[in-house]
Amino acid sequence: MIGKIQRVKLREVWKHEAADFTTWLMDNIDVLSNALDLPLNNVEHEQNAGDFCVDLTAEDDSGSLVIIENQLEKSNHDHLGKVLTYLTSLDAKTAIWIVSEPRSEHVKAIAWLNESSSASFYLVKVEAIEIGGSPPAPLLTLITGPSEEAIKVGGTKKELAERHIIRKRFWTGLLERAKDKTKLHAGISPSHYNWIGTSAGLQGLVLTYAIRRHDAQVELFIDSDKDSGAGNTEIFNKLVENRKEIEREFGGPLDWQDLEGKRSCRIRKIITTGGWQDEQKWPAVFDDMVDAMIRLNKALRPHIRSIMK
Repeated sequence: MIGKIQRVKLREVWKHEAADFTTWLMDNIDVLSNALDLPLNNVEHEQNAGDFCVDLTAEDDSGSLVIIENQLEKSNHDHLGKVLTYLTSLDAKTAIWIVSEPRSEHVKAIAWLNESSSASFYLVKVEAIEIGGSPPAPLLTLITGPSEEAIKVGGTKKELAERHIIRKRFWTGLLERAKDKTKLHAGISPSHYNWIGTSAGLQGLVLTYAIRRHDAQVELFIDSDKDSGAGNTEIFNKLVENRKEIEREFGGPLDWQDLEGKRSCRIRKIITTGGWQDEQKWPAVFDDMVDAMIRLNKALRPHIRSIMK
């Protein structure tokens, strides 16, 4: 015969959070350790953290401090704030937050903290159950916790954020340098993307600066036909007919890409002076990109005008 699990109201098992549940958990810390697969030792009750008291503290296998905050109710912002305050005040490496009902926004917050912080955060749901009239038993379920995947995701997000900041500084410097030489991109603001562009005089034709880690490029990006792309190829082919004249006016060869299998086309010049990771080379990169853009615009402009007629 197999019994059925029945939920028991937490307050019928532990009437008082601090006096009953926290005391029980202190004496039965192995239940929490097993639920999280996290060895916990040397448990202490209500350690001071400034003007506050942590419900429980413990140590993991490496001797690092673990704080445990108990809440026999739905998770709330106040207790999340306490978890963060205790963690930083006691310089702990791990925080465990036990609640009866985790709100979705707090699940997301703890997951985000595991991606963005050097500390480890566990959100645990506590329930009381009985089977066929048995004495009530605790059921602790890990809702979200640290993982290698979360650490990798956090590292990727941090790298992207840093990249965005650097690229915006790069574009700020380039546009500042360019304004004394050309009005082409005068109305453009710095962005965190890897490119910035301005109209080449015909809808869907954009004169674009692009930057990568260790090189850059200037280009005419052709995407006037956003349906079949046939119109883009037509414009590209008309420019190709004048390739020799365009490259002679530009002062060197260009990379002509019809981007087979894609809707758009481009004509570009790679700048090998440096990229966004070569900050010490930025002044030279700015000069070479602006110079190439001015020459590219001068070489292409008459032929773009002829297409417009």
